[in-house]
Amino acid sequence: MEKLAILGGTPVFGGKDIPEEMFRWPIITEEDEAAVLDIVRRNAFSYTDITRRFEKEFAAWQGRKYAVAFPNGTMSLSAAMFAIGLGAGDEIICPTKTYWASVSQAGCFGASAVFCNINEMLSMDPADLERCITPRTKAIMVVHYCAYPCDMDAIMEIAKRHNLYVIEDVSHAHGSMYKGKKCGTFGHIAAMSMMSEKSFAAGELGIAVTDDVHLYERALAYGHYERNNANEITQTEELKPFHHIALGGVKARVNQVNTALALGQLKHYDERAAAINRAMNEYFDLIEDIPGLKPLRCDTADGSYMGAFYGPRIIYDPAAFEGLSAKRFAEALNAEYNGECYTAAGGNFCLHTHQYFKEFDFFHMGKPTRIAFNDRDVREGEDEALAISVQRESIGAPPFKRYMPELIAKAAAAIRKVADNYKLLLEGDTDKDAGGLWYGKKNEDIQQKK
Repeated sequence: MEKLAILGGTPVFGGKDIPEEMFRWPIITEEDEAAVLDIVRRNAFSYTDITRRFEKEFAAWQGRKYAVAFPNGTMSLSAAMFAIGLGAGDEIICPTKTYWASVSQAGCFGASAVFCNINEMLSMDPADLERCITPRTKAIMVVHYCAYPCDMDAIMEIAKRHNLYVIEDVSHAHGSMYKGKKCGTFGHIAAMSMMSEKSFAAGELGIAVTDDVHLYERALAYGHYERNNANEITQTEELKPFHHIALGGVKARVNQVNTALALGQLKHYDERAAAINRAMNEYFDLIEDIPGLKPLRCDTADGSYMGAFYGPRIIYDPAAFEGLSAKRFAEALNAEYNGECYTAAGGNFCLHTHQYFKEFDFFHMGKPTRIAFNDRDVREGEDEALAISVQRESIGAPPFKRYMPELIAKAAAAIRKVADNYKLLLEGDTDKDAGGLWYGKKNEDIQQKK
């Protein structure tokens, strides 16, 4: 056996092997800088000329009729909930393994989040959706987790049969394709984050897209008070008496520095995503034969595609490593990386395990908000029903942003070294779960170690 770096052996990476540009993201050009400087010099931060242009161009790229920008992805998802009329006593189904902003704001509408299992690909399991549906169910919140497209055929069939709205959270999956069609074009409305570490990164920004004019106008009226007027809200009669007020009680106008950056990113996104796909797929090709490790990626034979591989994951099977925890495996892999990149086990924690969804009382009603307006306790039995999701294990893959084959091969050698010598890690492994950790450190943290 080869001595692992975590046990005193020589790491695969020397400490300064990976150039800074391998992980630098987003790519900012002089053209981007000039666009931002124009906003600064014009004092156009709170104007809407650049934002409206971005909305139009992004809607065309996404393949939807309408788009409306928001200061962040969380607000865009909130606006989508407002758009479909989510209200007190309603239920909205969401996969338990996702970022909290996919569904936590449902409580602000008096609605109950109901959690669905994830499947072996860390994606919403359509086979578990029927269990979650009740007469109170209003919508399904689909999350294309880590850029992997959900099974939209099955999900949309179930939604149609039960007359449910579908919201797509595309925050991880800009440009991802399901059977030749972009994620974010299946549901009634889609929303996504474009914060600084997303695949489509524009500082702090969010956007909602739809083909339904009424959903668009409701999303617009949610927080764009200056655009909630007779010129822009023209088709949705129930909104007309309420012009000039942000109906969600929030101000959603976007800082145009972000939409200026977003226009630049949109111009180059497909080309840059293709380079990322080339790099990630080559890395996964090099490790796919390792027992117990399954790269999270699509079978492109049906036209499915991973859009820029946000948060790339490797599904981890502890049984293939005699019960070795994913956390211990990740620690050993980090030692081989020697500070040049970073991984962690687990991905996002399962939301149903957090006290927010068990006990938090937003309205000070003396009962948890999640059940305050419901005639049933949606928490009952969910720990048992969702146990399989908690047990799903994964570790992060290096988030390559450039195609550098020698370094990609070196990263593959690092994970293969740990897999080949896992028996050395069994003694003293006391970590029984992944701890809900996200996959990576910020790139600047990595660079500071170099």
